[in-house]
Order: sequence, then structure tokens, then C-alpha cells
Amino acid sequence: MEMVSKMVSEKPLVIFSESSCCSSHSIKSLFNDFGVNPTIYELDEIPRGRDIQQALSRLGCNPSVPAVFIGGEFVGGTNEIMSLHLKSSLKPMLKRAGAMWV
Repeated sequence: MEMVSKMVSEKPLVIFSESSCCSSHSIKSLFNDFGVNPTIYELDEIPRGRDIQQALSRLGCNPSVPAVFIGGEFVGGTNEIMSLHLKSSLKPMLKRAGAMWV
């Protein structure tokens, strides 16, 4: 858990993903369409990815990917991010966190 906390505290937008996950791809594409440059950790491609995935599960990420952190805080997975986007709440969160300037 401490490792995840450190990873998410260093950047305004962090996505924990798996390279073969279609939900992760959709979320990354959404942020890309916003012109946002998230820090992305592909858990199936990095050392200790399994440990990080277990820590995410303990934080309440179910499924564990994608897991989106904005401003160091866990926001959620695909359902939560899409819900925030549909309510027009996602862009203001990104702006407040310094991940989006326009």
C-alpha cells in the first residue's frame, strides 16, 4: 500500500492498467482525448505488478484495473470515471489536480 501511495502522490493523474484490458484502453483513450498526459503503470509489464495489483484490491479497486487516481486520491475504475465524465465532473477534477490546464 505504501508503494501505491508513493506512486500516486508524485503525479496529478495516475492510471494503473493492464496492456490487454479493453476497459483500461477505453479509460486511457478518454484521457488522451482530453489532451491529458497521465502517468500509466501497466501492471502486466512492470516489476512487482502483481504486488501493486493486490494492494489496489485492498484499497477497494474491484476489478483492480483500471484504477484511476487524481490528485493522489483514488477516484475509481471504469464505471466511476465514466459516470463522472457523463456528469461533467471529471474535467474540473483534472483541472483542480493540475492534470489539465484548458
